[in-house]
Amino acid sequence: MATFGNLSDRLSETFKNLRGKGKLSPADVDGTVREIRRALLDADVALDVVKEFTGKVRERALSDEVSKALNPSQQVVQIVNDELVAILGGEARRIQFAKTAPTIIMLAGLQGAGKTTLAGKLAKWLAGQNHTPLLVAADLQRPNAVNQLQVVAQQAGVAIYAPEPGNTGGEEAAPSRGFFGGPKAGDPVKVAKDAVKFAKDKQYDIVIVDTAGRLGVDAELMKQAADIRKAIDPDEVFFVIDAMIGQDAVATAKAFQAGVDFTAVVLTKLDGDARGGAALSVASVTGRPIIFASTGESLDDFEPFYPDRMASRILDLGDILTLIEQAQKNFDEEESMKIAEKFATDSFTLEDFLAQMQQLKKMGSMKAMLGMLPGAKGMREQLDNFDESEITRTEAIIQSMTLAERRTPKLLNGSRRVRIARGSGTTVTEVNALVNRFDQAAKMMKTVAKGGVPNIPGMGPIPGQKFGGNKQQQSKKKGSKSGNPAKRAAENAALAAGPAPTAAKGSGFGLGGGKPGATGAPSEEELASLQKFLGR
Repeated sequence: MATFGNLSDRLSETFKNLRGKGKLSPADVDGTVREIRRALLDADVALDVVKEFTGKVRERALSDEVSKALNPSQQVVQIVNDELVAILGGEARRIQFAKTAPTIIMLAGLQGAGKTTLAGKLAKWLAGQNHTPLLVAADLQRPNAVNQLQVVAQQAGVAIYAPEPGNTGGEEAAPSRGFFGGPKAGDPVKVAKDAVKFAKDKQYDIVIVDTAGRLGVDAELMKQAADIRKAIDPDEVFFVIDAMIGQDAVATAKAFQAGVDFTAVVLTKLDGDARGGAALSVASVTGRPIIFASTGESLDDFEPFYPDRMASRILDLGDILTLIEQAQKNFDEEESMKIAEKFATDSFTLEDFLAQMQQLKKMGSMKAMLGMLPGAKGMREQLDNFDESEITRTEAIIQSMTLAERRTPKLLNGSRRVRIARGSGTTVTEVNALVNRFDQAAKMMKTVAKGGVPNIPGMGPIPGQKFGGNKQQQSKKKGSKSGNPAKRAAENAALAAGPAPTAAKGSGFGLGGGKPGATGAPSEEELASLQKFLGR
């Protein structure tokens, strides 16, 4: 994630210095811990959290568990990973549903943290889990907050309870009891209470109450939020916090915990370019777990928070489990089986290619998916330059073709390609490039479907790949034909022992580098090949 980009880079450089050392001296450990401390402080992690974290890392790094390890540097990385998981909450937290519906979830936080959008994301996610959520517009003070929640509810495809119009003016309205002589905005406590009754009558099983925020922590905000909590007795109170606010996250979280209390934390704007210390501080300081994370502007950019997966992302060890889950959620298994059969029978068409691209787009940002691969941050510049609009242009080219042309690309003569280029707003060169890429991809996939290993330009030889050649040629290589008896015996012994094992690339920072079959970060040639395939 972009929020932890700088922290990941700093830690990567720190651990690089440990590679290749057979044994770590106390000086090595102290130097490493010192760099980790600096990296965390620069990321705006709370000082108390940094002290506790580095203290535990140093203690474990100097213990017997490292001195007896075959690879001490890898063991230190594992210790840092374990301690990161611990300060992020340890185990993943789940929503505590009420025994009798509806389950009431109250959202609290500062203005600008993204509560209203988060309410829509949470409601859509719950609807996808076969729940029937009801959004409640209890923020009656921020200008047009009710209207915004109505728009979000419509986009998410969920119901909303909004009996009060709220503040529709350009200034912050006062609560119903009034202060500063401002306009009255209605009673949010009554709205919340009535919403729960409405949900019971209409059989909604989850109520999500969006409450008012402020630009800063104040007594008025806390009292209103506390009054709503007392009136509806929620099963969960989620404290929504902007991951980009840094050190202020700790003070804000403590203030809300004292004034309202909350059961879990939701992080927003994890796709931002700030330093991300909030995520590494809040759970540890408040003792409340992080339950969800918002990772983008789309309503689908929302996911449960897994401390172990987040730690892996920070340490550039990848997040393959989330990547698999996204694929399972967005790819149609039956359709994928049909495509696999078409690969094997050489009947894969541009129409099928278009369908696969559209399924791939449902998974979200290509950069985000590539960023979940182990070692991907080593290719940050290439990932940043990856143009996702190329996928849209490719889609436009195929959609400008007739059905016959998609199914039989051989029909694409010069005049047809000119027409397609005009229809898609591209050039004939781009159309030609797409057709050539498709031909290469179809051949490659056919090879894979038949159990072979494709020869991808730029990727070089693949460990374990068997190269072609007729039986006669292979039989000639069975033994040495050297005229020197000693040399012939040595060469035959080497042939009998088989080829020397190919060193597998390690994952981020060398973890798992010694495991057979382990794969590491994609090389520049591999990423360039992928970009070429997708339209770069």
